[in-house]
Amino acid sequence: MKTDPFAAAILAGGAATRLRPLTDTIPKALIHVNGEPFIYHQLRLLKLRGLTRVVVCTGYLGEMIVDSVGDGSQFDLDVRYSSDGPILLGTGGAIKKARSLLGENFFILYGDSYLECDYLAIQGTFLGYQKLGLMTVFRNDGKWDRSNVEYTENHIISYDKVNRTERMHHIDYGLGILNEAALKMVPDNCAYDLATLYQDLLAKEQLAAVEVDHRFYEIGTHGGLEELSSHLIDKHHSPGETCL
Repeated sequence: MKTDPFAAAILAGGAATRLRPLTDTIPKALIHVNGEPFIYHQLRLLKLRGLTRVVVCTGYLGEMIVDSVGDGSQFDLDVRYSSDGPILLGTGGAIKKARSLLGENFFILYGDSYLECDYLAIQGTFLGYQKLGLMTVFRNDGKWDRSNVEYTENHIISYDKVNRTERMHHIDYGLGILNEAALKMVPDNCAYDLATLYQDLLAKEQLAAVEVDHRFYEIGTHGGLEELSSHLIDKHHSPGETCL
């Protein structure tokens, strides 16, 4: 029986201090990449990969994202919103607050990530594992960012963004899947980091893993912005490719 695509939660609530002064007056999601807001590229990619429902978790200047994206019909998507409110909830807290919009299982990606992987294949792998969470990992070897995952034979041995070791050759790619039951581990209405939830799931042997072979792009830094811009231009000029 064919399974409908999961909803995707986009974590777009941060203040993006590393991108100031660009983000002094607009949220990171609306920074222009090749002439239009980054989130437009992100939403078109999700649609191209077969997703139909998106929940944008907003915080800093979130009303500007709502005004720009609307209900998602311009991207042929159903887009809804969950706002942190007066207190920034962090990546894990924002997901907990949005739980009623997300369904039983759902993707999570960061609001500055552009990830050209096979979402529906990863969804199928997650369902086969029957665990509460899944993290995608990429063999990074410290090239694109600091590696933070020790991974071998389809298993995550350790994951830590702070206490890294020389055995960590992979990185958290930026796309995860959670079952709603995992959110019972997240406290209500307070700041909580998604990385902590992943670590807790790993400790309980409830975190599956999928290794992807497409490098990630991100706009969390000025250098990342330039890399993504160049990548999208290259795709636009490649035979058979369409700029996203």
